[in-house]
Amino acid sequence: MVANSQLESLFKYYFNPNYSYNELLANDGILRPHWETFFNSFKELGPAEIKDRNQHILRQLKENGVTYNIYNDPGGLNRPWNLDLIPFLITKEEWSTIERGLIQRAELLNYILKDIYGEQKLMKNGLLPMELIYNHPGFLRQSAGLKMPGKHHLIVYSADLARSPDGKIWILNDRVQAPSGSGYALENRTAMARTLPEFFSGFKVRRLSPYFNALRTSLNEISPGHQQNPRVVILTPGPGNETYFEHSYLSSYLGITLVQGDDLMVKNNFVWLKTLGGLEKVDVILRRVDDEYCDPLELKEDSQLGVPGLLQAIRSGNVTIANPLGSSVLENPGLMPFLENICKHVFKTSLIMPTIASWWCGQSKELNYVLEHLPKLVIKKIYRENAPSRSINASALNAQELADLRSQILANPAFYVGQEKVSFSSTPSLVNGKIEPRNALFRSFSVSSKDTYYVMAGGLTRTSSEAGNFMISNQLGGVSKDTWIISPEPGQTNNLRKELAASPAAVPSGVLPSHTAENLFWVGRYTERVLGNARFQRSVMKFLLTANRVLDFDVDTERQLLQALTQFTYTYKEVNQLNQFSSDPWPEMKDILFNEKRSGSLSCNLSLFKRTVYAVRDHWSTDTWRVLRSMEDEWAEAAGHSSHHKMVDSMDSFITSMVAFIGLNRESMAREKGWLMLDTGRKIEQSLMLINMLKTMLVIKYDDQVEYNLQESVLLINECLVNYRYKYRAPIQLSLILDLLLLDPTNPRSLVHQLDRLKAYMSRLPKTQTGHALSEHERLILEAYTLLQLSDKDHLSILNKGANAYLNLENFLDRIYNLLSAIPDVISKTYFKHAQPQKQLFTAEHV
Repeated sequence: MVANSQLESLFKYYFNPNYSYNELLANDGILRPHWETFFNSFKELGPAEIKDRNQHILRQLKENGVTYNIYNDPGGLNRPWNLDLIPFLITKEEWSTIERGLIQRAELLNYILKDIYGEQKLMKNGLLPMELIYNHPGFLRQSAGLKMPGKHHLIVYSADLARSPDGKIWILNDRVQAPSGSGYALENRTAMARTLPEFFSGFKVRRLSPYFNALRTSLNEISPGHQQNPRVVILTPGPGNETYFEHSYLSSYLGITLVQGDDLMVKNNFVWLKTLGGLEKVDVILRRVDDEYCDPLELKEDSQLGVPGLLQAIRSGNVTIANPLGSSVLENPGLMPFLENICKHVFKTSLIMPTIASWWCGQSKELNYVLEHLPKLVIKKIYRENAPSRSINASALNAQELADLRSQILANPAFYVGQEKVSFSSTPSLVNGKIEPRNALFRSFSVSSKDTYYVMAGGLTRTSSEAGNFMISNQLGGVSKDTWIISPEPGQTNNLRKELAASPAAVPSGVLPSHTAENLFWVGRYTERVLGNARFQRSVMKFLLTANRVLDFDVDTERQLLQALTQFTYTYKEVNQLNQFSSDPWPEMKDILFNEKRSGSLSCNLSLFKRTVYAVRDHWSTDTWRVLRSMEDEWAEAAGHSSHHKMVDSMDSFITSMVAFIGLNRESMAREKGWLMLDTGRKIEQSLMLINMLKTMLVIKYDDQVEYNLQESVLLINECLVNYRYKYRAPIQLSLILDLLLLDPTNPRSLVHQLDRLKAYMSRLPKTQTGHALSEHERLILEAYTLLQLSDKDHLSILNKGANAYLNLENFLDRIYNLLSAIPDVISKTYFKHAQPQKQLFTAEHV
């Protein structure tokens, strides 16, 4: 079927009954020129090289932290992004029609959006049924009358397109609320350019970067008062959102601050960004939060994602939001049957790109048609529900399921739309090393630009996970493709960094939202908590492997180490449980390591560490992501080990990865506010953990050999045994241990070193009060530092024989611990929360 015999072997798995419209062949059975050019280059690579390139691109995406989250899926959090090595090709002639059709569609939807929340002429003239609008949850009465600066209310527009069996392009869905995918399209292009650079030399592929330049320009232009350098932010639901990677990715590339709802507050009808340095006014919000969640004060009252009072700030004209609240009413498949007439009425012309044939069941004639042809149609609700897809393929239902669906439609006909079932075109896809047909869905992206719309010259193509499956969704396991628009223009791969560097900065540098600062602070704390626990547990396991149970002091040491471990990790055991723990420690050791649901376990802390790391993902370098991904894989493999020695080996590798994570951050992070918060968290956690370790292992007096073993373990866990031997050249003794771990400023793991750094960090935090008085956190660290400087190792080493304990040491450690543990609360209250003073709204007079 392929005229070029040299390429026939590539397509022996492609031509089968599962494909519809033939992307590859023209009517005469000859490969289309653009596909022939591509596959000539593709074939030259050879099977082995193709396999290697495919593994490389998937590994690259994984190491770069490109993910797509899936709700309610235990394995869905931070799921790696899949990219097909074969792109989706569109010729310049076909793209010209698509581009004009998308611009027209965006203008039409913009008109409808302005009319729905404005004069409502379309409903008054009978061109748009009011039941279709007022029954849709996306219609927000609170947004009526809201206006946007400039011509367009619809700033960002996205459409899902597919090719029908006759080769025509149809628009299937409109995405206007918070369209996603543009960041993934950019990442796909970057990955493809690095993996298949020689392929781009054979094509003139249009760039993606002009779209992002247009997006940033458009956001600046819609600011209230058309300010020259407005504050623009991206509002994200947070790390749990399915496309959070994209939010962070766009924030980094566009130079726009990424914020969550609790990073913003409304005060005096202005929106303010909480930063480490105080409140800063926000002018424009590019939102990725659904309409109803944006303002719990007027919309969904239990929302934790929005900003109370946001609507009032918009009404006051003090902030602009793209797209405006209430725009999700346009994501209504019930609108499709009416678009042609509206287009003719408004623009005096027909739609350039037709929509799929649709029948809204809110009209009796259309309802009857849908019920009569139900088994041949796709049924959709007019609003999106919490499901991977709102489409029901009625042809796949049995008799009872069809009857149930018919009853549901009759109960609320205005909520349902029937659509023609159209098979998507098949496009070549690389599946397990073979070229097979897969149904394809193409998502385009447009942005308001001056008096028209600019369309990205490319987009995000997704293919079905299985042959012949027309249900295409990332949540259903779809695979993405880079989209190439073949153009006569020069087609080198886009370099967005270079293009953005030539234009003015979008936001002032040094802005650190409070929520980001808090997450970085906790990344630092969890880093040290995970590393400290891992080192403690490794030391205990190594002692268990080498201890001689015939010797009483080894048995006693083992018992004290196990007890200290449960106290240090906060996985406490009762006395009777501790006895069982000591007799057979390995099952419990494995549980403390790998049981993620157990509070205090290493896996539990690792889960918290990863959550905060992903929450501030734009702060980590590529090498850091590589270390993190490798560590995740190794830890998942380690959980399956039953051998005690393999468990210890796994801990060695894990600790090395954590140390590499810390080292890479030291090498790559700018010494700005983000680093300040990260290292502050590390130093506080290191200090608290060191104090806790000394309390659990050195305060109580034991037999000499047991005490020696415990003291040696403390030095080993803190990587200080070599330093001790080199510096003191004396047997291990308590006073010298305290001198090294508490008072030695040259030891980077000593408490005095940590407090010295903390004192410097506390003084660098922004001042929140006038005058020369110390802030509360500065007073706390100064008091702790002074207490440590005034201490004496010999005094702390005095044994209280009546209590059989070193009480001076215990009291000293308690005092410093209490001072240091108060600092995080003070920092949180001062820099992370920005709580407004409460005001009494009503006063009752008593007679």
